[in-house]
Amino acid sequence: MTITQLHPKEQAALTQLSARCQRVLVTGAGGFLGKVICERLIAAGIEVIGLARGAYPALTQMGVKMIAGDMSDPQTVNDAVKGCDAVFHVASKAGVWGSKQSYYRPNVDGCSNIINACISNNVAKLIYTSTPSVTFAGSDESGIDESQPYAASYLNYYGESKAKAEQLVVEANGKALASTGHLSTVSLRPHLIWGPNDPHLVPRVIERAKAKRLKLLGSEDKLVDTIYVDNAAYAHILAALALFDDKPSCAGKCYFLSNDEPITMATMLNKILASAQLPPVTKRVPAGVAYSIGVLLEAVYGLLGKQQEPIMTRFVAKQLSTSHYFDISAAKRDLSYQPLVSIDEGMLRLSFWLQQKK
Repeated sequence: MTITQLHPKEQAALTQLSARCQRVLVTGAGGFLGKVICERLIAAGIEVIGLARGAYPALTQMGVKMIAGDMSDPQTVNDAVKGCDAVFHVASKAGVWGSKQSYYRPNVDGCSNIINACISNNVAKLIYTSTPSVTFAGSDESGIDESQPYAASYLNYYGESKAKAEQLVVEANGKALASTGHLSTVSLRPHLIWGPNDPHLVPRVIERAKAKRLKLLGSEDKLVDTIYVDNAAYAHILAALALFDDKPSCAGKCYFLSNDEPITMATMLNKILASAQLPPVTKRVPAGVAYSIGVLLEAVYGLLGKQQEPIMTRFVAKQLSTSHYFDISAAKRDLSYQPLVSIDEGMLRLSFWLQQKK
């Protein structure tokens, strides 16, 4: 990949960023979004340090200097941050099932380690990948903006731990660095990232459809926002660039991110299925029934100590039967963010990738 293959707006942003920083850390570099961010930074000639738990030869071949380690280990994090001009903290434990400790250790403790390492090593710019799940309490979210408060309670430890971590990042903004200057932070909330190489949403939809286990929840189709992975990466680049302003308007703030194309969940799922040349999903399950099944399965799995994710949980039942779309005016204003790849263009790229995989 070369910088000339990028959208002109993205290329311009990367060129400006490369003039302001020479070395960055990307945590979760081996993940879906992390890898795309790394590709763009490398294309701009920026030295990239990648922190991930496993080995990723493709990233090493790309030019990323990989460090294998755990986010919850302060020394590993400190060593990775040392000498960087900015940190993209993308790593987190996602998913909908697991113990509190399994989420808090990487997501909250890991984030705290990143903040402390930035302060100790005089790294003044921190871009944090959060999630809209920090505001989700199980009801419709229709066109909400960043004034929406954190949820009073959460349906899983993922949303809860990400909210705790995001609050740490917000509170860290303006903290004095070890020698001189202050830390500037920004938190980004991309919703339902998808695209080629997606290891989460796309394969799950396709696998369930092939197994005849994919169903729509509720009698009413609700609108949801999604974001194509390249757009999510572009927003991270813009946020980093904005933090290098003399008086960054985004410092200490959080931003919802999306493709700015609300779409019904049924339409989105069927677009993914069409990309895989599969028939559309039409069967439905009442939302209340799905939620009751989730309650029962969570209780049974909890009693049995089962680690694998139940086929249904309370969070999934509510997530799939409520609306989730956001007012992204703040990101447009403060970050100059505009999605560069539409849902339809993204689906064409996804279809091509899926065909190449066969």
